[in-house]
Amino acid sequence: MSVGLLLITHAGIGTELLAAATRMLGRCPLQAKSLAVSNADDPERMRARARACAEALDSGDGVLVLTDLFGSTPANIAAGLCDAGHTRILSGVNLPMLVRVLNYPELSLDALADKALSGARDGVLECPGVGCQALPHAVPGGAGRTGWS
Repeated sequence: MSVGLLLITHAGIGTELLAAATRMLGRCPLQAKSLAVSNADDPERMRARARACAEALDSGDGVLVLTDLFGSTPANIAAGLCDAGHTRILSGVNLPMLVRVLNYPELSLDALADKALSGARDGVLECPGVGCQALPHAVPGGAGRTGWS
């Protein structure tokens, strides 16, 4: 058994992120689905679809739900799936977060949620100029930044 993965996002964002991550890795190691929400969708109908997706994905180890924007309709639909111990909901999905999740399919729901959060934080970097590379520290110039090493 493993954790299921459900992306609930605006339009096709989740579908495209999942497709990109799967192409990068060559496979999708978790049971995963994406639910696209548009402004024209009935929220109650989408809640029912989200619940059906989550139930189908939960093989006993729970479901990690990723949404794109906190406070938005997709996130509010995801909030209706709250089930302590069986569902973790994270907002702000991005490709580094998703790739991190898919690289650790054996983890428990809580550990996978922690990996997702670290992937989201650690995957956002500023690329200063030509020859962009990941920096060991934040870029200098702002409050609380550590400078070059």
